[in-house]
Amino acid sequence: MRTQMTTRRVLAGAATLVAALGLTACGGGDDDGGSGGGSGAKAQKVAVLLPDTQSSVRWETADRPLLEAAFKAAGVPVEIQNAQGDKSTQQQQAEQAITNGAKILLLTNLDSGSGAAIEAQAAAKGVKVIDYDRLTLKGKADYYVSFDNVKVGELQGKGLVSCLGSKEKPRIAELNGSPDDNNATLFAQGYNSVLDPLFKAGKAEKVADQSVPDWDNQQALTIYEQMLQKTGGKIDGVLAANDGLANSVVSAMRSRKLQPIPVTGQDATVQGLQNILTGDQCMTVYKAIKKEADAASKLAIALSKGQQPPAGLVNGKSDDGARQVPSALLEPVSVTKDNLKDTVLADGFVKREELCAGKLASVCEKAGI
Repeated sequence: MRTQMTTRRVLAGAATLVAALGLTACGGGDDDGGSGGGSGAKAQKVAVLLPDTQSSVRWETADRPLLEAAFKAAGVPVEIQNAQGDKSTQQQQAEQAITNGAKILLLTNLDSGSGAAIEAQAAAKGVKVIDYDRLTLKGKADYYVSFDNVKVGELQGKGLVSCLGSKEKPRIAELNGSPDDNNATLFAQGYNSVLDPLFKAGKAEKVADQSVPDWDNQQALTIYEQMLQKTGGKIDGVLAANDGLANSVVSAMRSRKLQPIPVTGQDATVQGLQNILTGDQCMTVYKAIKKEADAASKLAIALSKGQQPPAGLVNGKSDDGARQVPSALLEPVSVTKDNLKDTVLADGFVKREELCAGKLASVCEKAGI
């Protein structure tokens, strides 16, 4: 797999998306087209194609409302669909969106094969495509908006090493993301760049290594239980590729009444952050979804209005296996109990009342949150 090439610059802030030139906002799903940019031309319709609710809750709880609000504020007509994990459904949603007049697709693919098919069809009809969060390998995307996903993995690998501390030759299990998600490949490239030298030097031992199809948390639970069975429960730390997989590990440990061990995560979900506060998970990776949604919507709005992307927004290129795709790449942040308050809470990404609900109230107070 070719690696993602980036300039690794932090995009300058999460600039607020406001209505330009006093334009009237259009509601989501409106097919008539909103007012355009300074030329007075109508804004072309955008279709957002989200993947599921299984791999992460973010798609519906964060991405959808953020994107919807941004397009409405800019007077750009938009329809937002979620394929709920079904590739055929996403294909049909793309076809229908194009039939309904969409000229820009903001696509989070379910895998590169189905994503490339959607992009080929879009290109044939003159429809622009922005890969959102996940790069479509050998696709035809005009742009890609995401985080530096190799860096995400590096943060996970370094986080696990830090959490293991001075433990002598720790036994590590890797619970990787879906094998057909290019992001999972990039995450693994990042954390293996940290862990492989330790394995080769005999400073740590890899005792299990398995991918989780479709990021399915129930399958992850079964897989980790099998890992525990095969190793006699002798696992000192787990590189789990996201918070959902991490929670599967935590659930297995709790059901067996085993002591918590260092477990990594990603996405800074409420559940993942709560597991960090209770000591069941050692870290997660915060990807500021608002910044990602802002960058993607700004890019789509520019395309919709026939304008150039805002200066500095496109700050790198990503190798899709066939070409270099112009990219807007953001920096991820490692989150532990020590900086949780100053990152996800300070940004408003998670509300204290949600994080500290119920039995977590006393835990939050003890942590100074």
